Amino acid sequence: MAEKFIQEATKNAHGQFAAKAKEAGMSTKEFAEKHKHSKGKLGKQARLALTLMGMHHKGKTEEKKKTRSGKEVRKAMYGKED
Repeated sequence: MAEKFIQEATKNAHGQFAAKAKEAGMSTKEFAEKHKHSKGKLGKQARLALTLMGMHHKGKTEEKKKTRSGKEVRKAMYGKED
């Protein structure tokens, strides 16, 4: 169940929340922030939208994820190799 919660939560969405935001003249994020405390279906959709937006991490590159070995750190600190 937990593995497929996104698929289950969004299986009937078909862009309905984004259409509501567009109709209101706002971005999806602005609309979600405005309605996250609303009751009913709109509030649930807003909270889900914010949750799913938070899961998307833009800008992570392989270079940022890469860790340096002890040898590379020593070379950078002392300017010499072992």
